[in-house]
Order: sequence, then structure tokens, then C-alpha cells
Amino acid sequence: MSFINKLYPLIAAAAVLLTAAACGDDDDGIRYGGSSGDTPSGTGQSDARPAVLSRMEVPELKSGNVFVSHWTLQGRDSVMTYCLEFDPQKYHSRWVAFRFDNKTRAKGIGRTEAWADDPELPQGLRIGTAYFGSGYSRGHLCASADRLYSAEANAQTFYMSNMSPQLSDFNAGLWQKLEAYVQGIGRDAAFADTLYVVKGGTIADGQLKGAPLVRNGGLQSIAVPQHYFMALLKVKNNTYSGVAFLMEHRNYGSVTERAYIPYALTIDELENFTGINFFPNLPDQVEEVVEATFTPSAWQLN
Repeated sequence: MSFINKLYPLIAAAAVLLTAAACGDDDDGIRYGGSSGDTPSGTGQSDARPAVLSRMEVPELKSGNVFVSHWTLQGRDSVMTYCLEFDPQKYHSRWVAFRFDNKTRAKGIGRTEAWADDPELPQGLRIGTAYFGSGYSRGHLCASADRLYSAEANAQTFYMSNMSPQLSDFNAGLWQKLEAYVQGIGRDAAFADTLYVVKGGTIADGQLKGAPLVRNGGLQSIAVPQHYFMALLKVKNNTYSGVAFLMEHRNYGSVTERAYIPYALTIDELENFTGINFFPNLPDQVEEVVEATFTPSAWQLN
């Protein structure tokens, strides 16, 4: 499925000043990975969970899933590499979320090939480090190139909880073009003070691509998404705006640098398709406007 870019009129409400404090998520029924939940090391907090869940990039959580966040230390600061919501029935992340800001947009290191199971997931949800000739590649959700400020952070992007079974031509084609676009605007401080990113593949029933990948004698069935998506929120000078992308998981052949443009849509449209509530920590009056429209020129998409 593809969506034609809609040119919305440039109205004052298309980009909105943040006028209220962010609110937290209701995490009832959510499981937390790791022996200490999602507590970032070095923060001095016995449980940093509320602080993590109130971060702007974190979508609303679904009861019964497992929430995990990964962190590194930069000097004396704990910096979140990314967080994710893992579905224990689908053995696949529902989404992965992170941000580009003054601590994470730097490009100081190269790619670290460090495939590993996610140490924060319960043992029974770890799937091993290969898809064993399935015909799918290990497609990063938070890309290796998204986290080039720290060797440790880059290594964390190779956890299997951050992987999705992707067709190689899709992974290295249209999806990579979109990733490169996001990395470009994310590292441009003139474009955004902070760029919030949520990425994933659709794993809801009815949104899967054929049969799952069966592992461990049939005990694990890894979902293969039929579509992949990104939801983006930027803030510049206290003004927020958003855009989303949704594309079918298939081979698109040779694609141009800006081939992702026709797949842009509003965050509301993506929410309706995926059932995920993106950016719930925006104040309601801001969220309603930002998610209902996008201005192509504000996102270099015209």
C-alpha cells in the first residue's frame, strides 16, 4: 500500500508552540525487561521508569508487551540509545523509538558488527542471532547509522530485538533511502533542535507478510511485517511539527534518492493504520494539530 502526499494549506496550526508540560503514560500491565527494569545506569535513580515513559518519543504502551530501554554513559550523563516495545506473542518489536539531539547526532565512530540477543529481554524471548536461510535479512529498526556517537550505542543497535525480517532489496533500497533522509535531517541542528523518531514494522494480525519464521522446534514464531513505518516529530525554537511514512514490504527495484516522498502521510493516518498512539506525551491540544497535518516544505519534501 502506498499513500499519495497531500499538500495541506500552510496554516498557523501546522506547527504549534508547546504550551504545556508533557504528561506520563499509563503503564498498567506492561512487563519490563532486565533485572532492574529500564533504569539507566549512572542516574542515581532506583527506578527511572516514569522518566523514561514520559519522554517525548515514547508511544503509548500496550498491555502484555515487554518494554526495554538501552543506555550508555557519556561523561557523567546517561543517554538513551533507544527503547522498544517487544511483543512476546510475535517475537518482534512493536516499535523502536529514539531521538537525535545535541548528545546523539554526532558521527564519531563507524559500524560495529556485534550481533547479539538483547540481554534485557527474558531468556524465553531471545531468538538467536540469525534467521537461518529464511530469505530475509536482519533489518535494523534503529539503524546502525542512527547511532554513531558511541561505539557502545552502535553495538546496541545489533541486538536482535532491534531487528526485523526484511527482504534484502527493500532493506538496501527504499527503506535505506528513507533512513538516510531521517539521518540527514536529524543531524542538522538548523533543521531541528531535537528530532524524535519511531520506527517499526506492522505485526498486528492482518498486517503480516505470509507465514512467520519458525524457530526452536516451533516454539517461536517470528512475525514478518507486511508494511514498515516511521513517525517523526521535530521541535525547533519550541515549535513542533510532524510527519509519518508508511510503505509496503516488497522489492521496489531501483529507487531514486527521494523515492520515499510519495509515502508521506499524517501521523493521524499512520495511527489509524497501525493502531499505535504516537507521541502521547505531547499536550493534547498540541498533539491534535501536529498529528492531523503536515507541511511538506517544513520537512524538505516538496
